[in-house]
Parts: sequence; C-alpha cells; structure tokens
Amino acid sequence: MREGTITERPSSTTSAGALRAIPATLAQPGAARFWSAVILIGVGAGVSAAALSVVLSTVQSWVWPSANANIVDAAAHADFWRHIFALTGAGIVTGVGQLLLVHLSSGNSIEITSAIWFSAGRLPALRTLGSALLSVVIVGMGASLGREGAPKQAGAVIANTLSDRLGFSDEQRKLLVACGAGAGMAAVYDVPLGGALFALEVLRGVLALRLVLPALTASTIATIVAWVVIPSAPTYHLALAPSFPSLMVWALLAGPIIGVASVGYVVAIAWADRSRPEGWMRVAAPILAFAGLGLASIAFPQLLGNGKDLAQLAFDGGLAPTLMLALLVLKPAATFICFGSGGPGGLFTPSLTFGALLGSVLGYGWNWIWPGTPLGLFAIVGAGALVAATTQGPISAIVLMIELTGQDRTFIVPMLVTVFVATAVARTIDQRSIYDARLTDAQLAERQRLRELGVY
Repeated sequence: MREGTITERPSSTTSAGALRAIPATLAQPGAARFWSAVILIGVGAGVSAAALSVVLSTVQSWVWPSANANIVDAAAHADFWRHIFALTGAGIVTGVGQLLLVHLSSGNSIEITSAIWFSAGRLPALRTLGSALLSVVIVGMGASLGREGAPKQAGAVIANTLSDRLGFSDEQRKLLVACGAGAGMAAVYDVPLGGALFALEVLRGVLALRLVLPALTASTIATIVAWVVIPSAPTYHLALAPSFPSLMVWALLAGPIIGVASVGYVVAIAWADRSRPEGWMRVAAPILAFAGLGLASIAFPQLLGNGKDLAQLAFDGGLAPTLMLALLVLKPAATFICFGSGGPGGLFTPSLTFGALLGSVLGYGWNWIWPGTPLGLFAIVGAGALVAATTQGPISAIVLMIELTGQDRTFIVPMLVTVFVATAVARTIDQRSIYDARLTDAQLAERQRLRELGVY
C-alpha cells in the first residue's frame, strides 16, 4: 500500500460534535489539562523552530559563506565548483536521508494534512522529526524548498506526543496537531495571527470561535519563545507608496490569470509527489536532480534557497524584465524537481515567490497600458493571491502577507480583490490545495465526501 493511503477511517462525528469536544470555557471538565497542553505545544513549537533555524543558518553559512546570510548574493559570488559540489552534496544528503527515514518507522504518513484527516493527527515521531531535520539541512545547502515545513512538522509531533501522554480524544488531537504545526510556522516567520489562521483554515479545514483561542494561544507563545533566536521583525521590507486606481483595475484583470496559474501549480505539485522515486532510485534521483540545479544556478543563482531573497528582489522592483520572465519558469521548475526527486521541505515560500514573479510580469505589462504603479506592488498583491489560491485559505493568506511585510494600507484593498477572484477561479476549476495535492486519489474522494456531509 502506498504511503499516505487511508489507514484509519475518519470519525463520523458531525461538525457540531467535533466542536463540542473542545473546551469552550476554563470551567469545563478537562479544560485545565487541555489548556496546559496548548501552552506546552506553544513552548515546544517555539523552541524547535528556533533550534531548526539555527541549524539552517549554520549549514547555509558553511556551504554559502556570506556576510549578510543572503544565499542569492553568496551564490552569485561563488565559483563554479561550489555550485556543483554544494548541490550535488545536497542530493547525496537527500538520497541517503530518505533511505534512512524509510526504515525509521512505518504506518501513518508524515504529511500533516493526511495525518489530521485520516489518522486523527497521529504521526510517526522519529520519522517526522528526521524529515524535518533533513529538510532544513538541504534548504540551507540550496534546495528550492520552503524552510517552514520543518518547524511545522516538529510542532505537529510535539502536539501528537502530548496527546498520547494526556489521553486526548481524536477530535482534540486533530486540533492540537494543527495548532502545533501552525505554531511552528508562526514562530519561524514571526506571524502569530497568520500561523493560527493557517492552522485552522488550511490544515484543520474549519474556522470556528471555539477553535480560535487554542490556535492563537499556541502560535503566540511559540512566536514569543522563538524571539530568543529569530528576530521580531517583518520577513520582507517594503518601501512602496499606494497607487490604487491603476492597481485596482489590474487586480480585477489579473485575478483570473493568477487563479488559473495556481491550479497549474497545484497540478504540478501533485505530479511531482506521485513521481517521487522508490527503491534504489531514492538515492540516485536526488543526486542527479540537485546536480542539475547546481549547474543551472551558475547562471541563475536566484534558483537556490526557499525563494525568500528572490521574493524580496521582486518586492523591491529589482529584477530586469527578461530575468523576471526566465525565473517565472525556472524557479517553480526548480521547486518541482527538488520536491519530485524526494527532497522534503515546505511549499509556502516557493508558492509566494512564484506569485511575486507572476505579479511582477503581469504588472510590467500593465504599466505599458497604465504607467505609474511600482512593480513591487504588483509583486506583493500577486504573491498574496497565489498563496490564497494554492492553499485554498484566503483569510490566512491575507493576514500572513500583512504580518510578513508589516504593512496593510499600502496594498490591502487591491489584494482583497485579487485574492477573492483568484481563489474563486481556482476553486471552480480544481478545489485541491498544494496540501491536498499530496493526498492519494482515495483520500481526496473520502475528504470530499466528508466535506459534503459537513464532517470536520
């Protein structure tokens, strides 16, 4: 049976019954035990996110020495052989690591969405933590994957372990595992509100008042704890003046294009996931794939890393038109290749970066018709819209973009318009998100059935 197939039929509990399993007040039976777990999950997720960030930055500084820790700048100034050795080394680490992880445990999938929906949040702890560590190591070496995947996995494992020890029900475990994953994301990106909403809207699949407080508490605690290592500052820096009339019209026109592009992105992720190698190819495939990425990165150093530095360049309007067009194709291709060859890692930042590039390209063309809007505004609106459409989480996507940039009034109204249009178009064509895309056909059919029944 392929990993990730349905191993445990979801409970037939209705959505109302699922919500009642979560203590709404501190006076309810079991509330003290539940809220103690939420606090411990927040602390654990914050500590693990900080530790994984230290590992990532240490690996990156060893492999790509740079005064400002910018992997794109470091790669641009590196010689030919560093590109080849660094990425081939990342392929070897990926192949050997995946081979070892297969033998750590069996049973439930380490994919968080699959675990929450089909195994009541149960995850194989050692294998999941091993995948998280492997993920940050290869991202530090230059893999084109997101760094948020590792702290999400670590937070989810902490929540699952506490649920085992404290004997929580399946419905409580599902929520706590989602909260742990969201708290890990919140801590690594300093986005407490966005991390909480991501946990509920994207991972748990439901927004309800009874669930909001646990998610917010875990994400807030994790973010504060991680401040010991991770700076309390926006991930991206913007210096943009609003230009609403032109941007509003563009938002309406670009929304459908971004929606269609997001569907293509999700389909490509699904294809890459189903093409992951088996047997001895677990070692050979990533070596070949990563070595090819190393060769490509000599001419295009922007292909390396999770895409954070490239997105910042797009927000600054610092990319030439021809380079934007090339990277619009090459950067997502690099992510698909890394992911499809077996590399573990997140998909949030690569999706955001693809959206920033797509917004920049569409905005560049629009400025020929209606000039005056900075390219960076198109990039940030495009990034938010593509994240919303690929995660099927419009509310969390908007909040995440506000927290990631530390701004709101500059782009909020045009982004709301583009997010609505892009998500509606994408959902009409294909309701899957980048996380649903990793489910098997049987799991997708079962999840759709449960949604239609109103079962969470």
